Amino acid sequence: MEDFTSIISDCIAGSRKAQAKLYHQFAPKMFGVCLRYAKDATEAEDNLQDGFVKVFTNLKSFRQEGSFEGWIRRIMINVSLEKLRKQHLMYPVEDVSVYDTINFSDDVIAKISADDLVKLIQELPPRYRLVFNLYVIEGMSHQEIAKEMSITQGTSKSNLARAREIMKRKVQENFGEINAQNNYTA
Repeated sequence: MEDFTSIISDCIAGSRKAQAKLYHQFAPKMFGVCLRYAKDATEAEDNLQDGFVKVFTNLKSFRQEGSFEGWIRRIMINVSLEKLRKQHLMYPVEDVSVYDTINFSDDVIAKISADDLVKLIQELPPRYRLVFNLYVIEGMSHQEIAKEMSITQGTSKSNLARAREIMKRKVQENFGEINAQNNYTA
């Protein structure tokens, strides 16, 4: 991985050229991060821009410990979460229902592209989308998610279960049959 010490120093000093270089280096990957938390590409672009404003504003606080890319990713996630909080789309759901599981055949799984998967994730209700992304994509624990989103661990688990259930139904509707051994009813 490239050493970003000099480019960070140049950005802090106000170099537009260094800022552009940093932006172009990380924007495509961070757009993907923002897209997972946004309802569409336009919202993801807004989050990306707001995120980079925070990156440039807070570069002085980067301690050169750990991954610089990870530091930027965390800012993008926080910007996305904050936007959802401001839109009041993060409402608590305390439903701990037991969900049936659906098993998909390998043929169905093979039909799903990464773009299709991102679109399905974007269709999830905001709270479920957040928990799904934080748990499945970012690898956070339910305890960490509960703290980050100011919810209980039970709510995090419930929201994840509901997100998975919705994703399973959407995969079934859009991409094909489920294994015949399941007797799932909606």
